[in-house]
Amino acid sequence: MPLQLPQVNLKARDEVALGRFWAGALGWEMDSEAPGVTNLTPAGFPWPDPSAVCIDLVRVPDPETVRYRVHLDLATTSAEHQAELVARLTELGATPADIGQGDVPWTVMADPEGNVFCVLEPREIYRDTGPIAAVVVDCADPGAMAGFWGEALDWTVHEVTGDHARLRSSQGVGPYLELIRVSGEPEVWHRFHLDVLPDPADDKPAQVARLQELGARFADVGQGEVSWTVMADIEGNEFCVLGRSTS
Repeated sequence: MPLQLPQVNLKARDEVALGRFWAGALGWEMDSEAPGVTNLTPAGFPWPDPSAVCIDLVRVPDPETVRYRVHLDLATTSAEHQAELVARLTELGATPADIGQGDVPWTVMADPEGNVFCVLEPREIYRDTGPIAAVVVDCADPGAMAGFWGEALDWTVHEVTGDHARLRSSQGVGPYLELIRVSGEPEVWHRFHLDVLPDPADDKPAQVARLQELGARFADVGQGEVSWTVMADIEGNEFCVLGRSTS
């Protein structure tokens, strides 16, 4: 597998408090690999594994200055489960959110730091994804983005229309990566971005070069000297390539 999608990265003012919210929301465990970082994984999870996309929360002083076009869709198994999950999320500190969605069967909410996510009505396609149904990326051209990310991750493209594209691990497990067409600048702040991991980690220089050939470019978000490489996809969305330094 050229690259894995082991986690999404979420910027937070208080990574521990926000980590508690998302751990409670997903039923996952909390850990910390370093000061200012909270890691969320399913219990007993053998990271990295395609059966789940985990969450790393990283403390930053002013996360509002960073805009990412990524959010999470949460899966439910029945109307009762959806109602119960919305109620539990509310108790944990989530609030209803209005992003102009109108009358839809899913529920749009915001976590305690204002990050928008959706609690989906039960859908057969998400019956085996785990608590996260999909990692959703807003974009201008879902087809082109599906081509880029399908090649980058070696994921299977399940559907492409003018407004939407859906990909999933070639092993048929874990959440989907969904690309949704939006017009103009997004009106909602999202502080998520994708982290990808070469397999093995020593293959990072070759994978970075391959991503460049696919249309990605290096990006500077003020990261300084770090072991990961910050890049941007073909529509300018930043993501990180984890692993050893290429220097």
